[in-house]
Amino acid sequence: MLEGIVRDSIGKKATKAFRRDGYLIANIYAKGLENINAAFKSNEFIKAMRAKEALIFDVKVGDKTLPVVIQEYQRDPVTNQLLHVDLRVAQKGEVSKYLVPVATTGTPKGLKDKGVLIISKKRLLVKCKAEDLPNSFTLDVTNLDVGGSILIRDLEAIANVQLMDSDRVSIVGVIKAK
Repeated sequence: MLEGIVRDSIGKKATKAFRRDGYLIANIYAKGLENINAAFKSNEFIKAMRAKEALIFDVKVGDKTLPVVIQEYQRDPVTNQLLHVDLRVAQKGEVSKYLVPVATTGTPKGLKDKGVLIISKKRLLVKCKAEDLPNSFTLDVTNLDVGGSILIRDLEAIANVQLMDSDRVSIVGVIKAK
């Protein structure tokens, strides 16, 4: 389980001091819950994210243990170092919106015809309860030829999960290389 500390001061000076000491700044929030300003050791956070098997994972901040989902993160544009992460509490029985990652399997046959695989949507917005949340959408792209794409309407429906994007939005496609 990932353990963090509660930040008392949230000013610019305190934030710089935390980052200098190797901490990642985080905000933990949910509907009906007071926001928690937290900090995690950067290396421990990255190791925990690589080792996690589900989209929802537990964090311990202060004396509270919360199931959370990564909502958004910010990186430094020059060093690519993680600067900030927003964590949303996954409340049981509460319908909420989540971003679910898209994973692809296979090699498109259009790559042999000088095509390039383009992933348009890396994460899809869904509306569901926390217990119904899928870990990812896995798409098989082996049958994609140049000019072919997989749209949101081509995804199999998952029980109790509503896709929030328009059904004509492309997720992945193969285009002709110039």
